[in-house]
Amino acid sequence: MFSWGITFLIIAIIAALLGFTGVAGAAAGAAKLVFVVGIVLFIISLFTGRRGP
Repeated sequence: MFSWGITFLIIAIIAALLGFTGVAGAAAGAAKLVFVVGIVLFIISLFTGRRGP
């Protein structure tokens, strides 16, 4: 999940350097969304994960 976020972040940085502001904004938004979803899923897995006997 976090690899997708890093991928979108790298795309956003490269697009920003090349001047594609629309693409950079969209990729940055997607990166933020993927990171937030990943963190939420991680927290959920902490509470509902495997527990001892």
